[in-house]
Amino acid sequence: MTSPLPAIAGLADLAGRYDAVLSDVWGVVHNGVSAFPSAVEALVRYRQTGGSVVFITNAPRPSAPLIEMLDRLGVTRDAYDAMVSSGDATRVMIGKYAGRPIHHIGPPTEDDALYEGLNVRRTGADEAQVVVVTDLDSDDDTPEMYRERAKLWLARKLPMICANPDRVVEHGDKIIYCGGALGDLYAAMGGMVLMAGKPYQPIYEEAFRLAELAAGKPLDKARVLAIGDSVRTDATGAAQFGLDLLFVTGSIHAAELDAFGKPDPQTIADLIAPSRATVAGFLPRLNW
Repeated sequence: MTSPLPAIAGLADLAGRYDAVLSDVWGVVHNGVSAFPSAVEALVRYRQTGGSVVFITNAPRPSAPLIEMLDRLGVTRDAYDAMVSSGDATRVMIGKYAGRPIHHIGPPTEDDALYEGLNVRRTGADEAQVVVVTDLDSDDDTPEMYRERAKLWLARKLPMICANPDRVVEHGDKIIYCGGALGDLYAAMGGMVLMAGKPYQPIYEEAFRLAELAAGKPLDKARVLAIGDSVRTDATGAAQFGLDLLFVTGSIHAAELDAFGKPDPQTIADLIAPSRATVAGFLPRLNW
């Protein structure tokens, strides 16, 4: 059995140990509808102490439109130095299909920025050479609803590029499925699935590079803190890249962990343990 984890009052308890933070966004800084004011304040104050903050997100769009979205949600730009998204990393994969047909799964126009300048042509699955998944077509969809469509992709041996490795995300007071859940279904059926976002190395390497640029000096991984709410992506990614983790319990795992009631540190430790993450602490919502 793993050792119980330390509950902390806020980021201030850890700030002196770390020169930079790589923070998840959705579920940590906002819930898809509005910003969490305490989280924004915590990151602003951390930067005021001299720390650098890079947002690292599995959102399936390039950073520029995501920054505009954060503005609308109330995440002020003084809360972070830079951002890298799964969309940024995924564009490299999609670029290999320049001039060729691709089949898009996800909101029909919301993710247009993902393809800008890549010279790919969206078609039906019967013509495409690859399936690109940003999210499910609707927030009410479940992965199982795509099984029949996936049989065609599999029959044609189409690889899948999954621009959002997250399985679920908090949206207001609901938990909705993300592209990663469809990627899991396709992989279980025998399909080839490619991902570049968390927990995979490319997105962490770019986030670390941006953190060093913001800090103006080389950084020691032992002094860089990852913040996230997902065991599968944030905890696993932090462990594989060699970063400590601050775990936010009050998002996608809130119900099972009784995050806003009487959370049991041992239960939280057991949940995170398979990731092998080194956990600096946990709290229900990021705050200072």
